[in-house]
Amino acid sequence: VPGAVIALAVGAGSYVLTGSYPQVRAWQQATAQTPGLLARALDPQAQPLNEEEMARLALGLRTRLQNDAGNVEGWLMLGRTGMVLGNAGTATGAYANAYRLDPENRDAALGYAEALTRSSDPEDNRRGGELLRRLVSRDHTD
Repeated sequence: VPGAVIALAVGAGSYVLTGSYPQVRAWQQATAQTPGLLARALDPQAQPLNEEEMARLALGLRTRLQNDAGNVEGWLMLGRTGMVLGNAGTATGAYANAYRLDPENRDAALGYAEALTRSSDPEDNRRGGELLRRLVSRDHTD
């Protein structure tokens, strides 16, 4: 019996040190902090988020959007966060979702076009250029 207790303790200790527990804990913390980070990001009077906080906000937003995939504003915020972090994949995917959900939303269209034109893929650049031309032809004020 004492050997089994020791084996369980060593196993649990090893898991905590080498398993995915730290990542799960970081994800849970990011999810819990998302409302406060989002409020700060949207408040022009608040202290700007640093890069680590932006990364936590992005993780929290992705988690929220798993359960609320129809939230255009959430996808837009994730796209903006991805752009700030220099994460082209996150930005492009988020803006693509926002644009797919609401093609008439100018923020979604402009964000998606910008993400596409910044891509290293020539096909993305072409699609981004086409989208920008369509936007300009609809509204000559831009």
